[in-house]
Amino acid sequence: MVRPQNSCKATCPAGEHEIYCCGARVRISRKDGVEVLTEPTVEYCPLHESLYGTKNIDKESVRRSVEMKIARGGFCCPNRNFDAEPIVAYGASEMMRVWLEKQLIDCAVVVCEGAGTVIVTDGKLVQSIGARLTGIVKTSPIRRIIRHIEAKRGAILDKATARIDQVEGVKRASDLGFKRVAVSVAGFQAKAISEIRKLESHFNMNALIFSVCNTCVTMKDVQHISKADIACTSASRILRNKIGSKAVLQLGVTIPVYALTIRERGSFWLI
Repeated sequence: MVRPQNSCKATCPAGEHEIYCCGARVRISRKDGVEVLTEPTVEYCPLHESLYGTKNIDKESVRRSVEMKIARGGFCCPNRNFDAEPIVAYGASEMMRVWLEKQLIDCAVVVCEGAGTVIVTDGKLVQSIGARLTGIVKTSPIRRIIRHIEAKRGAILDKATARIDQVEGVKRASDLGFKRVAVSVAGFQAKAISEIRKLESHFNMNALIFSVCNTCVTMKDVQHISKADIACTSASRILRNKIGSKAVLQLGVTIPVYALTIRERGSFWLI
């Protein structure tokens, strides 16, 4: 468990959160620290090794890596580090930052621990939120994180509960007047992709959907993920086999990212 030190800036989790890390479900809380609830579904991940030095993944290495994420960057903590430095070449936050800075999109709908679903127009904020983020199943409000996002002109879907709902996030973005909306959807919420597609004509908007955190996806999820614009395979063989052959562009080899659509200028422009 990561325990507070004798400092007002001590790194210690606030509230309660659940995430996926290497396919394992993990609970983080101030009371109990880091608890790995299920076995990881992968034995090795090159990205995980580069970030945390882990060659063989098991429950203990997952626990250590999450504790490192907390100790180094304040993950799930009031003193969370919002560092906008890029981590990977083709990550969702890295791409969304470029799209925002080049004005190819109006906003990004993403998830941040301690805040839930957020609507962001600042490219650096998107990157600093998502730089080392992993799939967040649920989270609870952390006031300092919420205040930081709002100070950067980000909008919180639900400050009272830090609710995660990407469909409602896209609706909120439309209500705010945004027409070109990029949105990240985790694999364990893949059904939301189909729901977001239905919103486009109803709200007269364009949604650029980035499917992320797909290590644990099932065959049932593929029908939804295939409707995304971009899909990160994570450690999923299913996506490599079912989505890879349909891609119009592949980015990377070890952990491929597939572009599934081509968008023109005026709506989006990907390639």
